[in-house]
Amino acid sequence: MHVKACCDMYVGQLLRRHNKCALTMQALWKKLTFLLKDKNKPLTPRDQAKRLIKAIDVGGLPLNAARVNDIARQIGLDVATTAPVEVTIARIRKVLKL
Repeated sequence: MHVKACCDMYVGQLLRRHNKCALTMQALWKKLTFLLKDKNKPLTPRDQAKRLIKAIDVGGLPLNAARVNDIARQIGLDVATTAPVEVTIARIRKVLKL
């Protein structure tokens, strides 16, 4: 009889631990999906252009002229491959009116 009581008590402890762990894992999963949810959405070309201009205003330099030209084309500008990056950025600013 004593052995059965010990087994029941041990099983009860395991179930309580399992439930507590499951609730903790569920809460962690909810937090992770909330934090990563917005990062998975692709940016619109206009948002990419805004980020580019903000980064330049802060002091960053666009290292990839092809990327700048691609963003400009996505928002509707005709850009020559030989166009200076500064001119393209000025045209992007004009479109965004920043």
